[in-house]
Amino acid sequence: MGEVEIRRRGGGDMAACLAALATVHEADRYPAQWPADPASWLNPRGLIDAWVAVDGATVLGHVALTRTEATLARDIGLPAEQLVSVARLFSHARARRRGVAGALLDSVGEAAEASGVRPALEVEDGGAAVIALYERHGWTYISSRNGDWTTADGRPARMHAYVAPVGPTPQPDTERP
Repeated sequence: MGEVEIRRRGGGDMAACLAALATVHEADRYPAQWPADPASWLNPRGLIDAWVAVDGATVLGHVALTRTEATLARDIGLPAEQLVSVARLFSHARARRRGVAGALLDSVGEAAEASGVRPALEVEDGGAAVIALYERHGWTYISSRNGDWTTADGRPARMHAYVAPVGPTPQPDTERP
């Protein structure tokens, strides 16, 4: 495999994004339940923009920025209009350990900073590898809460809020479950 390039997602990328997402779902159960309309799932409510990691014509990963919902903004402790949410971050199962997810995360962080907003996200407790990625990239754990859905293995979702390492960091909840 060659050099990884990060660029805005284009209309012609959707089929390759869906194929990459299928490998992630098979390997990691992300998303926990395969969506009835996976293309709509990659275009969530409040979508601002989306990026792909590519090697030539091959899509290796994906990430989106969305408007931040009130619950996450409250958990972070900043107004929603000062935040954007990182969503739909994944890398193709065969592209793991190439820095694809980290490069996508850094790219959306730079885009958010250029727009004067701070990236935030929620991650489910079962995502140990992606939680480790966020923490390696300097994201700060803020708090946890119960989600309103059930994981693939039947557990109630436990969501963790994180904020990117840009500007002043809100004070984290010191009790992490």
